[in-house]
Amino acid sequence: MASVFLYHVVGDLTVGKPELVEFYETETVESAIRAIGESTECGIPVWRRRSHVGMVESNEMRQQRFLGILTSLDIVSFLAKTHCLEDQDKAMKTQVSDVVVPNNALLKIVDPGTRLIDALEMMKQGVRRLLVPKSTGWKGMSKRFSILYNGKWLKNIENGSSNNLVANSNPPSSSSSSTYMRKFCCLSREDIIRFLIGCLGALAPLPLSSISSLGAINLNYSSIEASLPALEATQKHPGDPSAVAVVEITPDGQHKILGEISASKLWKCDYLAAAWALANFSAGQFVMGVEDNVTSRLLPDSSVNSAVQDNNTVNGPGSTRSRKFSSRSIGFNPVSPSFGVGRSMYRGRSAPLTCKTTSSLAAVMAQMLSHRATHVWVTEDENDDVLVGVVGYGDILLAVTKQPAAMISTTRSITELTTEIQS
Repeated sequence: MASVFLYHVVGDLTVGKPELVEFYETETVESAIRAIGESTECGIPVWRRRSHVGMVESNEMRQQRFLGILTSLDIVSFLAKTHCLEDQDKAMKTQVSDVVVPNNALLKIVDPGTRLIDALEMMKQGVRRLLVPKSTGWKGMSKRFSILYNGKWLKNIENGSSNNLVANSNPPSSSSSSTYMRKFCCLSREDIIRFLIGCLGALAPLPLSSISSLGAINLNYSSIEASLPALEATQKHPGDPSAVAVVEITPDGQHKILGEISASKLWKCDYLAAAWALANFSAGQFVMGVEDNVTSRLLPDSSVNSAVQDNNTVNGPGSTRSRKFSSRSIGFNPVSPSFGVGRSMYRGRSAPLTCKTTSSLAAVMAQMLSHRATHVWVTEDENDDVLVGVVGYGDILLAVTKQPAAMISTTRSITELTTEIQS
């Protein structure tokens, strides 16, 4: 099973990936909405501009320019602020540097020859994007290669060693090195999971094991009671995944999940409508849906939809006509303003994506990829409304590398001993 991680490198996953186009902190929120609609994991990396244009940039300099990852939840939370609701046009023209949460550790630059197991270890520590130098000469690995390369362990670029080795047998020449280092592609955790789901046979019997037996269920999830203002969800500061469960607390203290306020659900919604609803509704109303006649509050009809239209444009501020709010404007299908409605009723995009504690790892991975979700909520086997925890990308990566880690440790000791004897 560990061979999947030992005999593959991150360069294998970059074949066919487009070249990175940096999104700068000086861009507007309106531009960010467009970019997020085409992104993975509901967010985009944000960069500072280069101080010296035309100069060959080192990986360290590029790493320092990375600012953080901007998500759809960040934008909706920003637009829900009072001053943004009062002047939506000005808010949409705000630079993303005022919105993004700075975190330079969310992205790492790695060599194409970095072993997949080393990349997974980085992501287990909190890295969400891998920036990989892209070379026209890189064709991927056509066959397995030894975990030793000329008698030395492959090292990733993070170590800062000048002896970093690339597994490609035809590394780029010195004449093309500047071009090679300027072109990058970005790998997300979704890319890693898509690769792993194509290797289920090699990972057997792990994929058929339940998520509870693998310890993949995260019990420390963020939640908010349905009767509380939806805006309080933004104060929870959800980390990974970027999601807050909206729950109804039963008399016996159990959490009955009604929906979620997350980057996944807000990914391609009407951002201004969602921000207004976040500021004016309770969490239960926000996720369960409300009809036009539930509230008499008026919403300016100046909507922005992050989903890219056929003409590749985004609806900008339109007429000044006012209308009553409906959850349909943020992609939710309203059923009732009350919280006692079970999830058996169809609620479209507002229904949370759930699995059971006995669900297999392969099934959960397939759920996440098919719905382009960053997480799945876990409920009890007997009651599919009672929330137990959540499974995110990080939890899956942790589960699939538990056993290989022990094997790799043993293999490293044997290899180091062999190398020492040979020397």
